[in-house]
Amino acid sequence: MRFFSKLVVICNICFIISVIIHYLQIGSVKAGKPDVAEMLPTGVAEIVILGYVVAVILNTIFFLTCIITFFSNKGKSVPRWMYIFNGLLLIFQILYFSNVIP
Repeated sequence: MRFFSKLVVICNICFIISVIIHYLQIGSVKAGKPDVAEMLPTGVAEIVILGYVVAVILNTIFFLTCIITFFSNKGKSVPRWMYIFNGLLLIFQILYFSNVIP
């Protein structure tokens, strides 16, 4: 569970970076640069994929396993801050992908 929680934190950080990249690209379009689709550099493309696709799936699975371990009364093997960080980002991801947050 510890490895999985660390993987989820890394993917959630990639999600934050992906959202920042998205808003920077929107800002550059509004600044007068042409609205042309550009390819992302190789490293940035992997961060965006990890952030937008993998983070949401793994974060959902992480919280389902947290609920299962909570009700089965097994010992906690993950620090509390990881629960809080991943929980806040799961809420943000749900709001972001349901277009509540522009």
